[in-house]
Amino acid sequence: MKILIGTNNAHKVREVRQILETELTGKFDLLTPADVFDEEIDVEETGLTLDKNAFLKADEFFSKSGIPCFADDTGLEINALHGHPGVRSARFAGEDCDDAANRKKALDLLKDVPDSDRSAQFRTVICFKDGTDTLYVHGVCPGKIIKEERGGEGFGYDSIFVPEGYEQTFAQMSAELKNKLSHRGKAVAKLVKILKDY
Repeated sequence: MKILIGTNNAHKVREVRQILETELTGKFDLLTPADVFDEEIDVEETGLTLDKNAFLKADEFFSKSGIPCFADDTGLEINALHGHPGVRSARFAGEDCDDAANRKKALDLLKDVPDSDRSAQFRTVICFKDGTDTLYVHGVCPGKIIKEERGGEGFGYDSIFVPEGYEQTFAQMSAELKNKLSHRGKAVAKLVKILKDY
């Protein structure tokens, strides 16, 4: 059976595939938008919540492909910034800015914040849509924001986020360890339980 991963983000595709192909070996043919469409589909993330943006993406990819689909939206919620960047994590430094600019803005805003007040969490919402059901799963990873970047792996805010109970940033961890601990990994693990019974 075919299932579409509703994202154009190659980093997300790699993380999700690593988990799903291990847990669902042979059960699904995992497709990306590049496998299905001749041109890139860019979904405008106009939702005010992670749930809404995950739905918008899943709905758009399903509507245009007819293939059961799931999509996620993820936010970094920093307590000292009153939960920001949150739903605007990918566009924190501006609509056309990259990951490096987003990390720099976060670090700049936190430059005078002591270590004890730098707690944060990553939160992921995945929406699955197949034309009959629309289902949601969530994953949260608590941790803290450090004062400078460390590590060369991962993407997004990985090089400034240390998960609770660890000293390494996500960008210093192996893919296997990150997937075990991360918000997206936890959400995908819940999705696996749904798909095993699908």
